[in-house]
Amino acid sequence: MRTHARRTRRPRNDDARSGCVGFLMLPFVFAARVQRPARRGRLIDPQIETAKVARTAIGLVATGWLLYSYPLSRSAGSVLQGKLIEFFLSAGVLLVLVPVALAAFVLGARRPGPSFYRARLRGPLTALGALFGTVVLVLLAGPAGTLMMTDHMGAAGFLLNIVFGAAYLFVLPFGLASVLYGVHHTFRTADVHEVLPPLISPALVWAMCAVQVFDAPPVHAPLAVRLLFLIGPPLSVTALSVWELRRLRVRYGLTLRSALGR
Repeated sequence: MRTHARRTRRPRNDDARSGCVGFLMLPFVFAARVQRPARRGRLIDPQIETAKVARTAIGLVATGWLLYSYPLSRSAGSVLQGKLIEFFLSAGVLLVLVPVALAAFVLGARRPGPSFYRARLRGPLTALGALFGTVVLVLLAGPAGTLMMTDHMGAAGFLLNIVFGAAYLFVLPFGLASVLYGVHHTFRTADVHEVLPPLISPALVWAMCAVQVFDAPPVHAPLAVRLLFLIGPPLSVTALSVWELRRLRVRYGLTLRSALGR
């Protein structure tokens, strides 16, 4: 006797809900795809990746504890704004630091290194170009850009405002996610060579430490605590980078000297 399996179908409201969530997550998924290293054959060490995630998680927990344990030196909105400024400033530092580091690395390599590494620059250039293009689109689609188009282009400007307004809903979260993933992955410099991220990351955090020296602390904490949270991040990132470079050398034979062919 033949039995027919009963086919079940997800309710339509569940389909709509999952589709809506997927649509809202699209900018973040696309930013992760653009900013994550993707070179074929790139070395991926699980312990290095786990150590980076653990270091980031510890830093977030420590920052939360600091803000919770001590009274704020200014309003919560000002503290959040200051952290966002530091976050975007770190991306700005990388926008300058990464091209300089890549140029020095490619030009410093012996033949056939320069031509070999130039072929790998597509990843970092894509990451940097996506973030730069996002900034331009945000400026055009923002209030200042839409007002200028309306004043100077009339009806055409009004239609462009509608288009840019719709694009703004995608571009803004995409830009924020691109900054987050870009800083975490140092704008895909691992696509050129695995030793570049641990070499660039300490320079970034020490530059940000120098900036924070001249910034007012976010909380009224003892001097020892403030110094710990000022020096701790660059020291921890530097230690992690030294460990990563040593692991790449000992376990896989990858060094800066060998990468440059010297």
